This record gives sequence, structure tokens and C-alpha cells, in this order.
Amino acid sequence: MVNDLFFHIHYCNGGKREPGEFRPTMMKMLSHHELLLVTAGTGSITVRGKRHPFQSGMLLYIAPNVPHALEMRADAPAGLLTVHFSCARVRLSDGKWDVRDEARALPLSPARALSDARGVEELFKKLVDGWYAKLPRYEFEAKTQLQQLLIKITQNETEESPNYAAARKVEKVIAFMLENLGGKVTLDGLSRLVQLSPAYLSRVFRKATGCTVIEYFTKLKIDKAKELLPEGGKKVREVSQLLGFADEFYFSRTFKRLVGVSPSEFYSRIVHEV
Repeated sequence: MVNDLFFHIHYCNGGKREPGEFRPTMMKMLSHHELLLVTAGTGSITVRGKRHPFQSGMLLYIAPNVPHALEMRADAPAGLLTVHFSCARVRLSDGKWDVRDEARALPLSPARALSDARGVEELFKKLVDGWYAKLPRYEFEAKTQLQQLLIKITQNETEESPNYAAARKVEKVIAFMLENLGGKVTLDGLSRLVQLSPAYLSRVFRKATGCTVIEYFTKLKIDKAKELLPEGGKKVREVSQLLGFADEFYFSRTFKRLVGVSPSEFYSRIVHEV
């Protein structure tokens, strides 16, 4: 979203309003972009005739030349951090600079909750406080902080996508497996762990790893066995017990199926280079 963009900040605002201070606005349009973070209170924003309720922790975005109206409850203290800005897309191509006014809307929703509202608020507050302080180089620093803020917002968008969320669930399942190689797992138990249905977890897990849940867990056990067998002269029976196999014969069959040789043959090749 911020690649090749050069920013100009018109102004920033921030602070908490008292009950009755904020009044519903008339429908209006801006010639630039505006980002707003709701830090307290509730209300709604109407964009292109569609009303979007909002509350603390939500991000609002108003694109250039888009009719909108902002309303907040008169009886509830309201907090808003805002930045008004314009941007241009700057590219170097064939040794020549190409500068284009970027008046189009950024790929942001008019109102949306944030997965990391605190992190976004910290960056937003730093931007607004720096703008008010007017210290040397504040305009340059404000542009850099706005870019960081937009990157953080983009990360929130990514982290809330279904694919990203599913990948994090799979990572959690694998981490649990690695911590419990000496035990047993079930699809139902893992589903409860990550709060997904068994069918959905099975589908996303296979898509991410190419294996079923149980196949992957078995492979992790065998990989661990390949580490344990050469260590300290452990016997096949000991390794099978450490890794939670019902008996050493089942362990040996599983090991040979996945590795291509029996545990004793593997040990000989590794330790004695046979």
C-alpha cells in the first residue's frame, strides 16, 4: 500500500472530547485522505450513503472526494486521533522520475476493527504528538511516522485475512505436536486446541503440510527417533517408549516405512558407517 508513495501531511488532530462537545456533521467532502483512530466513545460514519457503526479501537478512513458524515453520541466522551494527508506515487524508470498525483482511494475500509489496536494507537499518538510539538524536522519525521503507521495498518489487514489466520492455527498445532512427541494426539483434541472444526482443521493442515494431522505427527516422531537412536546407545525399545509408540515392533515397521531402513540398520549406518 505504501510502495513508491510520497506523503504530504496537511495537519493532525488528537484528544478527547467532553460530552456534548461533538455534534453530528453535515455531509461533506475532502480533497485529500483522512485516517481516524477511535480511542474512546462510539458513533458512526456514513460514506457514500452507507452507515458504518464504530467504537473504540476501530480505524476509519475517508478517501478524497468521497461524501461522508461523522456522528458520535453526545452523551459519551469521544476520542479521535486524525491525520489529513495527500500523496503522490514516485517512480524512477529508465533514468527518469515519474511523479503522479495519487488521489485515488487507498485499499482501506471506511470502518474496521484492528487486531492490534494498541500498536496502531502508539504509532498514531507518536505522529500526532510530534506534529503538535513542532520540533526541528518535525514535518520530515511526521512523513516517516505516517509511512510506519500505514505499514502497521497493512500488517493488521494481513493478520486478519483467513489464510493468515489458518496458517497461524497450523503453526500452533505443530508447536503442540513438537512439545508432546512422547504422547498421542487426536484430530478432535487439536481442533479444540485451535478452536476450529475437525473437518476445517484437517483441510487447512493438509493444504499447508501435504499430510494429514496424524501422518505429520508420526513423521515428527520418526524424525526425533533419528536423533535419539545414535545418542547414548539407546535401544530401539527405549526410543519407541520415549516417543509413545504402543510397542517396538510397530515403531520399527513405521520407521522402516518412512525412512527406508529399520531402526537397527539406521543406527549401524550412522554410528558404524556400515
